[in-house]
Amino acid sequence: MDPFSANLKRRAEQLGISNAEVARRAGLSDRRYGNYVSGSREPDLATLVRIATILETSVDELLGLHDEERVRSAEEVFQERISAALKALHQEDLARLVVMIEALAKARGRSPADVVALKSD
Repeated sequence: MDPFSANLKRRAEQLGISNAEVARRAGLSDRRYGNYVSGSREPDLATLVRIATILETSVDELLGLHDEERVRSAEEVFQERISAALKALHQEDLARLVVMIEALAKARGRSPADVVALKSD
């Protein structure tokens, strides 16, 4: 298996999304994306960039141009997964999500303003 197809699989697994979901988010058919994952085809540049964006990574990383993979903390992996999932949501879903996140922050004893203040310190 070539590095590109292995990296596609690995990155989707890291984000907790299926190949079918990556294909859907990238506007590709399951079959077309499956050809990339199996290594039987390679995407054009525009498609490659779109897939990298969906997978929250760089084209270089997908192509295996880095000698070593950067070690990510558990928090970074969760943030990447959240970011990737947010891109797939519609505006109504995002509005509901904001309400849920604010409720969770309040239950933990922090307001969203407190969290923003903590990040900027």
